[in-house]
Amino acid sequence: MKFPPRQRIVRRAVHGVLLLDKPLGLSSNDALQKAKRLYRAEKAGHTGTLDPLATGLLPLCFGAATKFSQVSLDADKAYRATLRLGQRTSTGDAEGEVLQQRPVQVDRAAIESALARHSGSVDQLPPMHSALKHQGRALYDYARNGIEIERTPRRVHVHHIEIVEWQSERLVLDVSCSKGTYIRTLAEDIGETLGCGAHLSALRRTSCGALDLAHAVTLEQLGALSEPERDALLRPADALLADWPQVHLPDDESGRFLTGVRRRVALGDAPAVRVYGPPPAAQGRMADVFLGSAHIAGGELIADRLLSPAEVASTLESLK
Repeated sequence: MKFPPRQRIVRRAVHGVLLLDKPLGLSSNDALQKAKRLYRAEKAGHTGTLDPLATGLLPLCFGAATKFSQVSLDADKAYRATLRLGQRTSTGDAEGEVLQQRPVQVDRAAIESALARHSGSVDQLPPMHSALKHQGRALYDYARNGIEIERTPRRVHVHHIEIVEWQSERLVLDVSCSKGTYIRTLAEDIGETLGCGAHLSALRRTSCGALDLAHAVTLEQLGALSEPERDALLRPADALLADWPQVHLPDDESGRFLTGVRRRVALGDAPAVRVYGPPPAAQGRMADVFLGSAHIAGGELIADRLLSPAEVASTLESLK
């Protein structure tokens, strides 16, 4: 029996940031590939892995926006975490085998005390069931084969933990933390402090830097849209830098900045700024567009990540 040939996807240049609400059971890369196919995008990447058992905000970068994905990787995160008190599992989450079960004999004061102990700067031992690499392989690959790898504790910062709901063995928390914080490890550590043990039964990322889940779209919603409607959902690349200071260049300097030329600025030193200016070679007066990221040192504006002239032109096209 002959099958019809598989239709080849004609890729196109797409630039921008999509706020995706990742579904349960799908890896971050699988979600990225599905969205990339829907957009027919030439280039795409995500901004930090969410486990298959986690849902929520997964910013996806297309085209020029991939140059700034590290900003989102380094940003603070926020999560809605559901803990199952009284059970410790082999993986620290609901997927693992229950290793120990203990009675839950706690009150709200004990929970609040435990949360305070695990707030602020804390040292975390990365879990074996994580995507952290050892000799080129993810730790979870070793864990699935029963191999334990020695890990070094990492210093992270838990900015805030708030009780959302507590009913007997179910504890729901809102957690705001620095990059690299393992919420399953936090759940296990809170359980040990309470004396009953715990594992993470559900996790939903609610924000990433300045980006918020409230503005995210699901793959199902994305698939039901036309291509122009999908394109309209893309945010510009500078959405990833929304909380950085802005620098606006005068009319004649955008082109020089895009070639990496430094210029003097009457501003104090700054580790990171986003730079705007009129489109190079633009005819007539036009609104400033995003040109790239930079830093200021010794009174000089020094380019870090730049859009190409073609990417600037593509940005202008999308604004029409």
